[in-house]
Amino acid sequence: MNELKLLIVDDEENMRHMLKALVKRHGYDVATAQDGSSALDMISREHFDFILCDVKMPGIDGMMFLEKGSGLLKDSTVIMMSAYGTVDLALQAMQAGAYDFISKPFKSDEVLLTLKKAEEREQLRRENQRLKRKIDEFSRETSFVGMVGASDKMCHLIGLGLKVAQYDTTVLITGESGTGKELIARGIHANSPRNQKTFVAINCASLPENLLESELFGHVRGAFTGADYQHKGLFREADGSTLFLDEIGELPLSMQVKLLRVLQEQEIRPVGSSRSEKVNVRVLAATSKDLAYQVTQGAFREDLYYRLNVMQLRIPPLRERQEDIPLLCHHFIKKFNRKFETKVAEVSKQTMGLLLSHKWPGNVRELENVIQRGLVLASGERIEIEHLPSVLRSLSQADTSDTWLGMAMESLSLKTAQKLLEEKFIRLALSGADGNKSRAARTLEISYPSLLSKIKEYGIEAG
Repeated sequence: MNELKLLIVDDEENMRHMLKALVKRHGYDVATAQDGSSALDMISREHFDFILCDVKMPGIDGMMFLEKGSGLLKDSTVIMMSAYGTVDLALQAMQAGAYDFISKPFKSDEVLLTLKKAEEREQLRRENQRLKRKIDEFSRETSFVGMVGASDKMCHLIGLGLKVAQYDTTVLITGESGTGKELIARGIHANSPRNQKTFVAINCASLPENLLESELFGHVRGAFTGADYQHKGLFREADGSTLFLDEIGELPLSMQVKLLRVLQEQEIRPVGSSRSEKVNVRVLAATSKDLAYQVTQGAFREDLYYRLNVMQLRIPPLRERQEDIPLLCHHFIKKFNRKFETKVAEVSKQTMGLLLSHKWPGNVRELENVIQRGLVLASGERIEIEHLPSVLRSLSQADTSDTWLGMAMESLSLKTAQKLLEEKFIRLALSGADGNKSRAARTLEISYPSLLSKIKEYGIEAG
């Protein structure tokens, strides 16, 4: 692995020498600059992963360096340093683009911890970019727009979908509510020879039985009271195309007989008509029910079941493909940023930990709603724990060691354990100080600006 490049900008030679010796021992490739002007020249010629920059310097100071170098610092993480640290100065630096602020004099551990935190942020940024590329590649390669996932189960499912798309065989799509059955159906249509014509869909549970036959097969004028005009029906609308019958398990038995005849004969008879009409329709059906069990209970016709179940595609629930959750989060953030014109960039690590541990009874639809809610409530670039619904938020607020320890043990990550423990200590310190941040910072032995930064990072509400 290549060494991370770090630039130290400070007008005091002793400070530059001390910081260089400190960070070089921890594997950084270090360069130094004695003022903002020299630093601007250096960042114009080469990229630095991290920059430690003093605020008070002659000529171009730290704040001016941030301003003048804004176009060159997009991929660099800047940490400001100052012996004149105030809350206002720290906030001003962060608003100008700095990642963190350290007050001088500082302990060596504080510098190293801040850099480690910045490293994690950089890794998260790179992971975000990788996930975004993966989403774009996945959608471009498969044409299954909206079906996001790189897990083995999803890749296998999409592969089967691409194969069956080329043939006019009937497909039964199964899966729990909210897994994306219609998206799979649309993907099959989009990759089929019928894709030049409009995809037609109906939810069989959305209409009463007396209207369903007319909606599917059409009716002639005067067929029944209120039939003042001839109605085409969805089968004729989908002639030469694809008709998607969602929630097919809700279809009444009387309609099941008529649908079976249409599938066998490829012809329909509109309500009130004495003659049949030929149609060329590919039928895709979906259900969240166990149709085989429904057959044993007499609730679904066995002959129709076998007619529909020529090829079955089962969409796995989200809890069976948790590795797809980060991809889905980035997909939904991108989607809702466009819709609401917001600029949320990511889900925080703590929030992602909760999302990965949730069982998702509502599947992808539930996750989409959670991300939409979080994006609306987020005030910064991240969706934090405080932006989640109470059912998820309560997992992080439980006052037991089992909650945070269990989350850490689940990944066996020392970094995760450290962050969870750090958050817990900050909450305890704030509680012990009655919400007084200055007292809490002294108790924790960190600077006031660092505490503010951590409170923001962990989404901690303090009085």
